[in-house]
Amino acid sequence: MSADGAPHTDDGHYILIHGRRWRASDPSIPGGLRQELVDELMSARRAVKDREAGARERVSDAKTALGERGAPWWDKPSAEDRQRRIVATANALLRHRVDKSICPSDVARAVGGGHWRDLMVVVRESIGQEVRSGRLQSTQRGNAVEVTAVRGPVRISKGARFDVGAPTAARMNNEPPPPNASRPEDERHQSNDS
Repeated sequence: MSADGAPHTDDGHYILIHGRRWRASDPSIPGGLRQELVDELMSARRAVKDREAGARERVSDAKTALGERGAPWWDKPSAEDRQRRIVATANALLRHRVDKSICPSDVARAVGGGHWRDLMVVVRESIGQEVRSGRLQSTQRGNAVEVTAVRGPVRISKGARFDVGAPTAARMNNEPPPPNASRPEDERHQSNDS
């Protein structure tokens, strides 16, 4: 049984709801982080219902972070699949925490469970790519830093381009964009027409 009482398949990989199998969340995600990701998923689903811009990408990021989408959590992920989940997790946690920052270890704990320390280098590298693109920013003691070049605690927050063409899990999984979704090219053309 899952936390909400839904029965699981014998292998624990799926929950059964009204005779349908749905991929279960990764059980290795610590409780507090799991709850933040579930809260973000529920908020994103309400945003879809209200037809808010970017809502479907929020749902995709939250589901990927929870292990319900993307590469199955019970299989060894490829480097690309792991990076997708790391980026989706960072996006989902930052959206949930609104104007607060996250620690790279939060992302590693959500993605790696009990083996999170083994992922810290990979998490910092993935976040570093997002920092260089302007989607995220990394700081140490209030000063901007290159997350892969410093030792010690760093904080990650939304960058100036966080919502502009961000590599959400949906885009990284080559899912088609939602109807009426703007693309970075559209934004360039709009700003040139003014």
